[in-house]
Amino acid sequence: MTIYLDSYRHKGLRKKLVDAIHEKGITDGKVLEAINRVPRHLFMDSSFLEFAYQDNAFPIGSGQTISQPYTVAYQTQLLQVLPGDKILEIGTGSGYQSCILLEMGAKVYTIERQKKLFEKTRSFLPAIGYNPKMFYGDGYKGLPAYAPFDKIIITAAAPEIPQELINQMKNGGILVIPVGPMEVQTMVTIHKISPNELIRTGHDHFRFVPMLGNKAKD
Repeated sequence: MTIYLDSYRHKGLRKKLVDAIHEKGITDGKVLEAINRVPRHLFMDSSFLEFAYQDNAFPIGSGQTISQPYTVAYQTQLLQVLPGDKILEIGTGSGYQSCILLEMGAKVYTIERQKKLFEKTRSFLPAIGYNPKMFYGDGYKGLPAYAPFDKIIITAAAPEIPQELINQMKNGGILVIPVGPMEVQTMVTIHKISPNELIRTGHDHFRFVPMLGNKAKD
């Protein structure tokens, strides 16, 4: 049985990370509180533990990364999470973003395309007390059987915004997605006023791993 530790030192480093993210412009107190509660060091390979509370991204296997904490906070702030929101996440990865949303009181449905990563995260998250609804499959297709969603967050770079995901969002909902070529993407929010009326807003530039479609990958 694995014992997961969250020491006073970890908590102190986490508080410093939250202060740094706040200084960079994250002002939503609920987002900062969630970052402060989720033990990021548990999501990382032991060789990276000393770097867990630096504001950097790190590899987690299968060609994926655990996102920079500022990026997680930035996307989450744009999502305008409310307690009880039904949120679809495309790209489970390590599960860190899912846990931030759960800490904010959301109901999280999350899809991962990389099978090894999916299996690892599916067993790991419940072991540390988090239980999003997890699915292995193609994020481009979303989860039509569980739609509609209040909010949708995509944690990988897409060349365009998948129409199927917009279709699975409630009127009044928000979608947050990094859009653009592999080199750099613009963070975009889509506010769905009605099926025929969308408000698209571009924000800052980021770098994400590419979003993969067509089929799930072993």
